[in-house]
Amino acid sequence: MTRSTRQREQQAAETEESKEDVRECPECGSEDLVKSSDRGELVCNECGLVLEEEKIDPGPEWRAFNHQERQEKSRVGAPTTQTMHDKGLTTTIDWKDKDAYGRSISSKKRSQMHRLRKWQERIRTKDAGERNLQFALSEIDRMASALGVPRSVREVASVIYRRALKEDLIRGRSIEGVATSALYASCRKEGIPRSLEEISEVSRVERKEIGRTYRYISQELGLEMKPVDPKKYVPRFSSELELSEEVQSKANEIIETTAEKGLLSGKSPTGYAAAAIYAASLLCNEKKTQREVADVAQVTEVTIRNRYQEQIEAMGIHH
Repeated sequence: MTRSTRQREQQAAETEESKEDVRECPECGSEDLVKSSDRGELVCNECGLVLEEEKIDPGPEWRAFNHQERQEKSRVGAPTTQTMHDKGLTTTIDWKDKDAYGRSISSKKRSQMHRLRKWQERIRTKDAGERNLQFALSEIDRMASALGVPRSVREVASVIYRRALKEDLIRGRSIEGVATSALYASCRKEGIPRSLEEISEVSRVERKEIGRTYRYISQELGLEMKPVDPKKYVPRFSSELELSEEVQSKANEIIETTAEKGLLSGKSPTGYAAAAIYAASLLCNEKKTQREVADVAQVTEVTIRNRYQEQIEAMGIHH
C-alpha cells in the first residue's frame, strides 16, 4: 500500500469519526438533532441548522402531495400480502381490450390477449397444494368480509393456514374447516372477539367441526391462546341493543367485580357479557328483555338467567 493511499484512508476514517462525534449543534448547543429521512440530512430541531447532508436517501426521487399524485407517480405495485396464494407477486392481464393510450386494439390482438389471459389463469397454480391454498385463502377472505374484521386478522389467519398446510395438518380434514378454524384463531390472537356461533354462521361447516379442528391446530402449532375477556363483547352487544355509555360502563364494572371473585372460571365469555349487560340495563333503567339480549349474544335465555343470578348475588344486589 502506497503512502498516499494510507493518507487518504486515514483522512476518510477521521472524517467518519468527526461525523459520528456530532452529538450537539455547534450553533445553539442543542442536543435535539433529527435525521430527516426524506432529504437525508441531520438537522438541529431548535435552530434548523443542517449539520450533515448528502446522505443516502432510500425514498423515491419524486414528491407527491396527495394520494392521487402518489398513485400516478409510483412505479411499483402493492406490497406483498399473505392473503394471496402467490403473495400478490403474480402478473395480471387486464380484461379491458385497450392499449396503453386507451385505444381499442385489433381483433387479432384481442384473440391473442384472450389466449394469454386464459393461460395466465392456468399457470398461476402449478400444483394441487397451490390450488388448495388459493381456495382456502379466498374462503378466509370471504368469511372475514362477512364478519367485518380488519385486514390484520386476515393476514394472521392466512399465516396460520399456511403453517397448518406446511405441517401437513390438512390431511383428513376439510379445507373449509381448517380455514374457518384459522380465522377463529386469528380473531382471538388479534383481540377481535367473535364467538364460534358467529363464525359458524358465515362458514360452510358446522360449529362442532370448527371447534374440533381449532383445538387440533392450536395444539399442533403451539398457538398460545389467552381466555377471551367478556368486556370485549360489551361495546358491540350494547351498540346492537342501542344502550347508553352508562350501561356499558356498569356492565364492565359488574364483569370486573364478579371476575375477581372467581365467577368467570369455566363460563362462556359471551353468556357472561350478555348477563352483565342485562343486569346493567335493569340497574340503569334501560330495561331490555332476556330474549333481546340472548338474540344479540347468540346464547340461550337460561344462560343469561343463571349468570345474572350469580352476578347480582356476588355484587350484593337484591333486585
